Amino acid sequence: MSFQRRASEKTTELTASVPVKLMTAGAAACFADFITFPLDTAKVRLQIQGEQPVRTVAMVPASINTSASLKLNPMPVPATQHVQYRGLVGTITTITRQEGFRTLYNGLSAGLQRQLCFCSIRLGLYDTVKTFYGSLLKENEAGLQIGTRVLAGLTTGGAAVMIAQPTDVVKVRFQAATRSSTGRRYASTLEAYRTIHREEGVRGLWRGAMPNVGRNAIVNVAEIVCYDVVKDCLLLYAHMPNDIRCHFSAAVVAGLAATIVASPVDVVKTRFMNSPRGQYRGAIDCAIRMGKKEGVAAFYKGFAPSFARLVSWNVVMWISYEQLKLVIFNRNQS
Repeated sequence: MSFQRRASEKTTELTASVPVKLMTAGAAACFADFITFPLDTAKVRLQIQGEQPVRTVAMVPASINTSASLKLNPMPVPATQHVQYRGLVGTITTITRQEGFRTLYNGLSAGLQRQLCFCSIRLGLYDTVKTFYGSLLKENEAGLQIGTRVLAGLTTGGAAVMIAQPTDVVKVRFQAATRSSTGRRYASTLEAYRTIHREEGVRGLWRGAMPNVGRNAIVNVAEIVCYDVVKDCLLLYAHMPNDIRCHFSAAVVAGLAATIVASPVDVVKTRFMNSPRGQYRGAIDCAIRMGKKEGVAAFYKGFAPSFARLVSWNVVMWISYEQLKLVIFNRNQS
């Protein structure tokens, strides 16, 4: 009986058209992003902390300085930094006190643009792509179809990043900028897109695309596939009703899984996308240098806000999405 119930639920989900699924997923993701955005800003600040900007020693006339190396080649010298942010609550408190509460929402417009592009694809197309892979792999429909779900999650997650990457670059730049920063500052999201394109070219807007593809493919599997599997297990084996309690439980597990597997890639992605042009040869170089300089623990910087953000984001997004499905999908059927 439980398998019949799940088959019936799948049929209900798949009767909605693809545009309806895209809009529903995008709306739920935007609402979740708005609620949890301060946590994401705190995570970004913690992740880039410890990345020392490079300053250059000015060239000195030979009559004053006898060092040939300084005459010919300016020497890069790492600027000293102090630890400004400590922990999730401390980071949010420091940002609010020094820069104002609104700073916690720096880059929100780019973040919402990202969710409209990104989550609409990775979640809105998930069921459609899962059905396609199911027809190819021909897994047992009565089972959990892990292989089919993982392939669908990797595909939609990777494809979404390639389309939405510029919005992620702009979001990270806004979140990383401080009032006292001497780095790039943008008056608006539109100006940020234009400036990055003008100064860094098209490649600048897709900076960090490869680590981001890896990160979001992994996150997609951890979030969507994990949620999908856990939800089905709760329905089938724990006999939990398909209500908010079930959605909340599955979302918490999905958020925890996503945080554990994605944190190292997320830190590298944030560092690389926020770095000045030429600081790193690529994402791999960024990861190697960060590991040598700051140790393995650097790859889990911002873990607490990342965990808080991903779990809370998943809870808000999945509950919103499931409730929107009940309203919109059922209306679409009638």
